[in-house]
Amino acid sequence: MLPALVGLAFLVLPLAGLLWRAPWSTLGTRLGEPQMLEALKLSLVSATIATGLCLLFGVPLAWMLARAPFRGVRLVRALVTVPLVLPPVVGGVALLLVLGRRGLVGEWLDRAFGITLPFTTSGVVLAETFVAMPFLVISVEGALRAADARYEEAAATLGAGRWTVFRRVTLPMAAPGVLAGAVLCWSRALGEFGATITFAGNFPGRTQTMPLAVYLALETDPQAAIVLSLVLLAVSVAVLATLRARWTATP
Repeated sequence: MLPALVGLAFLVLPLAGLLWRAPWSTLGTRLGEPQMLEALKLSLVSATIATGLCLLFGVPLAWMLARAPFRGVRLVRALVTVPLVLPPVVGGVALLLVLGRRGLVGEWLDRAFGITLPFTTSGVVLAETFVAMPFLVISVEGALRAADARYEEAAATLGAGRWTVFRRVTLPMAAPGVLAGAVLCWSRALGEFGATITFAGNFPGRTQTMPLAVYLALETDPQAAIVLSLVLLAVSVAVLATLRARWTATP
């Protein structure tokens, strides 16, 4: 019990300290400051767009891993999960090397279409998508593997095409996993820091998301950093409450 209590205190006390030091009397005023509102708005918009991109590309990728066995599927799955363990700063450097103005793809985009991605709002979205997509893919792949493939086979024998089977049978069965993955993906994108500051920079109103605003506020206004941290803590608690029935419920 003693080591368990020490471990519990180690996890709970920092959060309690955050709540204890919060400037509750001026919380509303600080949340209404233009710089905070800009960071909050940018974080919400960029995380939502990144989640949309993850759904657009991540769900088909999860389906491929779960339903289309091919040689090298384990390697592909390992590559998909690399961003989970890769330091986010390294991910930002990798994005710069590929999508920067002198990168493998970025140089062509800049020369052919005049598109520059680093240090822009689009760069924030791409950085968040890179680090968040594995959460969606893992969740959806697990849901697809748990679903009974016989229903899909029955729909196919009745004349349904692949797209109809996917839309009318596969997705409804995997819907809880897709929803859970989307929530995790959104929350991960909202809290992204390392890849964002490396690839998109920290420009107020353009690339400064809430985690970056917390980092900057610690040097100039610690009370503002606490307020922003409280907002991110509230989002984390809301995500946990949303997924409680899936991961934290006791049998």
